[in-house]
Amino acid sequence: MSATTPAARTSAATRTGSPRTWAVRLGLRRGVTEFGHMLRSPEDVGWNAVIGVAVLVYLWTQRDTPVAGADGLTLPELALPGILAATIMFGMTLGPAFGLATEVEDGTVLRLRATPRGTTTYTVGMVTGQALGAVPMLAILLLPWPFLLGNPMHQGAGGWAALVGWLLLGTLAVLPAGVVIGALCGRPSRVLPFGVAPVVVLAFVSGVFGPPTGLPGWAQGAVQGFPLYWLAHGLRSTTLPPGAEALEIGGAWHPGIAALVLGAWAVAGLVVAPLLLRRLTQRETAGAMAARLQAHLQRAG
Repeated sequence: MSATTPAARTSAATRTGSPRTWAVRLGLRRGVTEFGHMLRSPEDVGWNAVIGVAVLVYLWTQRDTPVAGADGLTLPELALPGILAATIMFGMTLGPAFGLATEVEDGTVLRLRATPRGTTTYTVGMVTGQALGAVPMLAILLLPWPFLLGNPMHQGAGGWAALVGWLLLGTLAVLPAGVVIGALCGRPSRVLPFGVAPVVVLAFVSGVFGPPTGLPGWAQGAVQGFPLYWLAHGLRSTTLPPGAEALEIGGAWHPGIAALVLGAWAVAGLVVAPLLLRRLTQRETAGAMAARLQAHLQRAG
């Protein structure tokens, strides 16, 4: 009779399969664990609640404000797709950027070199944790919406399914950019000027607060090269009523193009981000980490 303990059998079962498969499973578990920690954090839960409730209260006060050029369309209806796109954009870029830059500075990234498939586990864990981290804010915004501002979906159950699809595709398209920003910045203090500022500017010009039809023609073409415009466009095409496409660039919906652009960004990001992270771990040294820590202590002192 085997003398192995239940814990040993569980560990062996967990490690079955290829090393990459095991690393992915471990990363998924790490991401779920980090999400659980976030749900138990009063600061994180409170921040989501305050921001979400503030947005709902403001839009409730504007519930009867019509949108010029679209009969029957109100400001909250037009704002909802952009708010959801901004939630994905800011959460999926700034969260990973600050998180990775912090872990470069404190030595977590250096320790990945000593862990088999450490980069894979870390990347999967970050993607999983950040994606799940957006769920509370989305829930705070969407669950009370029908009771406060009316049904935001003009396409029935299929529209809700499409909404989830756009949010998932947008997450895959945008989140790797946060990893790239964090890897390039290397320190949390650099994320604010080199990461936050460009993302905020991009949000203002990419249609988060409404279709960017007021921009010059060259600027309209430029913002269409970024995923945020197409995420907001895809969400508007799903949630807004017929006739609202007149507000868009070109006066029509282009969900197929939106899906292709977001898919291209997702594929490119999911290829580049792990390579950049792997290169970062290879270049990281204990001496460089110690020098950063000493400089940090000197600034704090």
